[in-house]
Amino acid sequence: MKILVTGGTGFTGSHLTRRLLKKGNEVVVLDNKPGLFYDELKELGAELHIGSVADRDLVDRVTQGCEVVQHLAAAFRQVNLAKNIYWDVNVEGTRYLLEAALKYGVQKFVYCSTCGVHGDVKQTPSGEDAPIAPADYYQYTKYQGEKIIPEFVDKGLKVVILRPAAIYGPGDPERFSILFKRVKTGNFFMCGSGASHYHPLYIDNLLDAFELATASDKCHGETYLIADEKYSTLNDLVTAIAKALNINCKITYIPFWPVWTVAFLTELLYKPFPGVDPPLFPRRVDWFRQNRAFSIEKAKRELGYQPKVDLDTGLAQTAKWYQEKGII
Repeated sequence: MKILVTGGTGFTGSHLTRRLLKKGNEVVVLDNKPGLFYDELKELGAELHIGSVADRDLVDRVTQGCEVVQHLAAAFRQVNLAKNIYWDVNVEGTRYLLEAALKYGVQKFVYCSTCGVHGDVKQTPSGEDAPIAPADYYQYTKYQGEKIIPEFVDKGLKVVILRPAAIYGPGDPERFSILFKRVKTGNFFMCGSGASHYHPLYIDNLLDAFELATASDKCHGETYLIADEKYSTLNDLVTAIAKALNINCKITYIPFWPVWTVAFLTELLYKPFPGVDPPLFPRRVDWFRQNRAFSIEKAKRELGYQPKVDLDTGLAQTAKWYQEKGII
């Protein structure tokens, strides 16, 4: 098939593009920057376009002739990123892609949302029917993108929404690397008790979900939380990362609210400098207190989803990649 992957040069998108190419598909990639994997994907045979999903004409051109759209592109969390950029990319960009997909007879459209639309979940594990409570504007706009979809399903477009948990794995130079670096020091500073729940999602498990959502003919207009089999406490996650690095790591507990207050003040100080992220900000500290634990029973039941890579294996593979690349 000919498949459009938006956000295809990023961490998740590049993994998906590689798998699709390996299986003999023709892949068109649209991303707003080359990323780390542009040259590799080009050599593998992907057709690469640099531009934004907020560019309606460009979206129309790259969608034409595609049988499937995998929509991963998003304006992701940046402290001083203007709200209109989030809206233009995450909401309007999604609408432009849906319009083009309907126009050109795309057979399946998979929208990659986020479990973050549920915010800090109050009941664990939570399902797709948990309250929508986004904690930031990124999560808010991702859900607004979801809300557009029923309009196009009613017109006959086959769309599936996936809400991934915390994606990690080889190829991610940023998000999980912070945790690995802190654990590698041998002394991890935990804000609060470390008892909050965290639900990781290994990249290969997510790719399986994309494949299943594309192949299924029974889930049009449905939404699925996608995560690993098990969630853990932050304390257990730190211990598991230490195991993957083959080191001992002491967890030092510090009070949550003094750190959060410093983060709040730091973010205020950086507000006059657009494009510059502060070294500490409330969202980063909130990570230590927010509960993220989800049920994947609906995806198992309706998509046949079964996460194959467990946490220890996924962390070991991730640690190996970080070490090979000199990131940790």
